[in-house]
Amino acid sequence: MYYEKIEQSKVHCYLCPHNCIIKPGGLGACRARKNIEGELYSMNYGKVSSAALDPIEKKPLYRFHPGSMILSAGTFGCNLKCSFCQNWSIAHTDPGTTDITPEELAGKAYSLTRKGNIGIAYTYNEPSIWYEFVYETSMLVKKMGMVNVLVTNGFISREPLENLLPFIDAMNIDLKAFTAKFYKDICSASIDNVKETVKTAAGKCHVEVTTLVIPGLNDSPDEIEELSCWLASISPEIPLHLSRFFPNYNMQDRPPTPVEALMKARERALGHLKYVFLGNV
Repeated sequence: MYYEKIEQSKVHCYLCPHNCIIKPGGLGACRARKNIEGELYSMNYGKVSSAALDPIEKKPLYRFHPGSMILSAGTFGCNLKCSFCQNWSIAHTDPGTTDITPEELAGKAYSLTRKGNIGIAYTYNEPSIWYEFVYETSMLVKKMGMVNVLVTNGFISREPLENLLPFIDAMNIDLKAFTAKFYKDICSASIDNVKETVKTAAGKCHVEVTTLVIPGLNDSPDEIEELSCWLASISPEIPLHLSRFFPNYNMQDRPPTPVEALMKARERALGHLKYVFLGNV
């Protein structure tokens, strides 16, 4: 879905704002979409790398069916290049996968309702590049009376987002920072597209936002306050999760976030938002 054939058997993928032009045999920036003889294929369709029955709070979603369990599932690939990635072994390598159909995954979720499961959370890697599988599975899950949750970086084009949202009940969106420079230098992406996703989704489903607070990069109290003011302009009811950074992946040169810094950031954010939570503390 969401591509056009262009000259010399190349394809233009517009699932996400990278708008990749992919030559025959090539992959998009996400490593999950491949041009095979002039047709674009999803290489992670039906490929599950990780699955677990988790507390909903682990997503993190604190204001959506608290106390419930949800079946979490993910695949491989990501359309951001965050050097601090906390799930890099899934998102940026080639993990082992198990083949599964949308019907099988939805059926598994339904069979777990006796254990308190309320649906499926598409997580671990970036679910938007698992688009076709998530789209088909989420329709089945809704028909079974369960919920769908996206744990996402929010870097998705407007049309595919709006077509998926009718089947999505809640999203936790990573807002990596609140400067264009951070997104460009650290994530190889644009903050404007993510902000647009937050605004669009907040009008359609339950939304919570997570920011990983990294010392010296996005931990300025003024930046946290600016982020909080912007969220509050959409709705002061949007919960914000400020998460503690630990050295990981290609960012090993910075210390863990001091808990005191997180607490001060929370105080600033609470001046504008009703719900601010701390994570990884």
